[in-house]
Amino acid sequence: MSLQCGIVGLPNVGKSTLFNAISSGKAEAANYPFCTIEPNVGVVTVPDERLEVLTELVKPQKVLPTIIEFVDIAGLVKGASQGAGLGNKFLANIREVDAIVHVIRCFQDENVVHVEGKVDPVFDKEIIDTELQLKDLESVDKKLQRIDKAARVGDAKAKAELEILKQYKAALEAGKSARTVQVSEEDKRAAIGDLQLLTAKPILYVANVDEASMLTGNEYSERLKAAVKDENAEVVVLSASIESQIAEIDDPEEQALFLEEFGLTESGLTRLIKASYSLLDLITYFTAGVKEVRAWTIRRGWKAPQAAGVIHTDFERGFIRAEVIKLPDYQQYRTEAAVKEAGKMSVEGKEYVVKDGDIMHFRFNV
Repeated sequence: MSLQCGIVGLPNVGKSTLFNAISSGKAEAANYPFCTIEPNVGVVTVPDERLEVLTELVKPQKVLPTIIEFVDIAGLVKGASQGAGLGNKFLANIREVDAIVHVIRCFQDENVVHVEGKVDPVFDKEIIDTELQLKDLESVDKKLQRIDKAARVGDAKAKAELEILKQYKAALEAGKSARTVQVSEEDKRAAIGDLQLLTAKPILYVANVDEASMLTGNEYSERLKAAVKDENAEVVVLSASIESQIAEIDDPEEQALFLEEFGLTESGLTRLIKASYSLLDLITYFTAGVKEVRAWTIRRGWKAPQAAGVIHTDFERGFIRAEVIKLPDYQQYRTEAAVKEAGKMSVEGKEYVVKDGDIMHFRFNV
């Protein structure tokens, strides 16, 4: 599965610095608005200790972790919904991603210009929120006009969609995001599935703090947490400048020593990547053999044939059964043959819901 998280925020909040740290690609980082014009895409691996366990057991020729793409999107300014700055380009780029990572400045530095002239994370958040909500309101209004005509002549489906769209319109006009509207998934798909609403996308906040605040946060990050407490959204506190230094260290032992100096057990980027994976409600299953051990990304709740289809469409089309091993059993018995002999390999059919961490082998015929 190809999944993308868009890194957004006001200019000069640390977006490109963060992107450079999590990606092998290098976005231009500069102390002025719009230094990032075209979205940069970086592919990053999802840290997973279970992959290391399997590698030790199987000793494959190669190991392939699962990935997420991060997109560094041009900085937004007030008025973007009306085309100010690079607003239209920015909003179009957000529309393409699966989730939003909103980077918010939570540090003071007189050498880094703030586009609004002051450091206020809640105010910054509201600027982005407002611009996205205004653009969504425009989209909802346009569809309301179309649907209203059909509803007036008695189209039952149009009437139902109209009522749901009115709920979204009311929320957006009240300064709330589309993701806060409580409707069923079926109704949501029917009413706004074709609109790609910006504020319907899941969101994760990154509080970009100074070095001294990496472990405990600061007054700015606490204010941000308080502002988003009703959104059911996670706030990851990190220092983008320190993370960029960590990312430059290739040797794992040196990197561990560097983290230890700052009192960290894992980098903020590792926490961010894991949180992004969770935000998209993704899980991992594994295939394990001598040729390769590989992690595969799927949506939580997918059944075995869907999971098989991620490997190849033929696997889903001709699905017969899935042979499933749990990692603790693999660790206990050490080999696939021993797991089978102990009766710990289950054989599952088309209705089996894949669990996070399953080790799977698919039987198929086309």
